[in-house]
Amino acid sequence: MVRPMKFDPPLTNATLLRRYKRFLADIRFNDGTEATAHCANPGSMMGLAEPGSSVWLSKSDNPKRKLAWSWELVDDGTSLVGVHTGKANALVEDAINAGHIPELTGYKSLRREVKYGENSRIDLLLEDPERPIAYVEVKSVTLSRTKGLAEFPDSKTARGAKHMAELAEMAKQGHRAVVFFLVQRSDCMSMQPAADIDPKYAESLTTALAAGVEVLCYSCRLTPDEIMLDRRLEVVI
Repeated sequence: MVRPMKFDPPLTNATLLRRYKRFLADIRFNDGTEATAHCANPGSMMGLAEPGSSVWLSKSDNPKRKLAWSWELVDDGTSLVGVHTGKANALVEDAINAGHIPELTGYKSLRREVKYGENSRIDLLLEDPERPIAYVEVKSVTLSRTKGLAEFPDSKTARGAKHMAELAEMAKQGHRAVVFFLVQRSDCMSMQPAADIDPKYAESLTTALAAGVEVLCYSCRLTPDEIMLDRRLEVVI
């Protein structure tokens, strides 16, 4: 049984008024009060930031935080979508530690944010004396423009292309290199690079795969109470 990541304390429902400056969102709660929330998503959030959308937020009790509220979920009319990109690494890490990602089981240790490449940090580093080191780069996927199909990225990402080149170099050195696409929605059956949005990223992904980089993709199940890893999806390159 896959262990869910619980939202504790429970999320609060609200209506999105607007998202702006990438990391800010004005919201209106059901009692009519309004607030500005932090949006931990650097992408365009295409199709997910429409004014009037139903959203769910978490609240921090840290008095030092400038913004107490954080935007976690949105209902895009088809699926609940997890928009907090920071949740992706933790979800994948928990699933690996619990043995729920068969392709990444059997390692003795897991470390996060380990320096490698050219001034980069790998999201997850799996190590075991009996096998090659595994470099795992996690990508949070939210875009779906066609029914059943997830896409990445939702905006141009020079950083993402750089990560693919660095993973390719690790593979060439004999290490295991994996790009893990976590689709934070439950309505998709497959995933593909959004080449029309960022052709350079799509090209870098194809080049990385040719160099030996592995690609994994899993979807999530989401409710206002929890989010959890669901099933593996096909990746169409």
